[in-house]
Amino acid sequence: MKMEIAILILALAAVASVFVPTLMTGASPLPTSRPVREAMLGLLPDNMVGPIYELGSGWGGLARALARRYPGTPVRGFEVSLLPWAWSRLRLMGGGPPNVAFALANFHGADLSDAALVVCYLPGPAMEKLRPKLEAELPNGALVLSNTFALTGWRAVEERTVPDIHRSKVYLYRKGE
Repeated sequence: MKMEIAILILALAAVASVFVPTLMTGASPLPTSRPVREAMLGLLPDNMVGPIYELGSGWGGLARALARRYPGTPVRGFEVSLLPWAWSRLRLMGGGPPNVAFALANFHGADLSDAALVVCYLPGPAMEKLRPKLEAELPNGALVLSNTFALTGWRAVEERTVPDIHRSKVYLYRKGE
């Protein structure tokens, strides 16, 4: 009986570690599908000079793919949900790319002033809240790559519709254009 109660408490804590931050931020830690990830990577240049930040890195799949694509570039993922962040860290212990790291932190407190690329998969209200931070902190020429949700007030330099079941869109922006 005590074992069942302990398992139930652990299960409830795991659910709460995802559910509570989702309520607070309006963004749940959803993984980026392989077709969307490939479309996103296909929009990016061959070389990246400067750090890459994934804002809301979820389970870490996209950040790891970016780190493999740009092995000489630091990739930093920010996640507020404990369980996805812990999973991301565990996967790195199993032999992930050495240039990627994950922070259990709200990205609104991060300094993005040196970013070459910011990547996000955030719903509309979260993107709207992020926009002033990007406008204030990103250097001119920095790229913003968004999965599914457009960045209001910015003009995409390129966008693609992924031939998946959702007809997902990916958007690439450049600050100052």
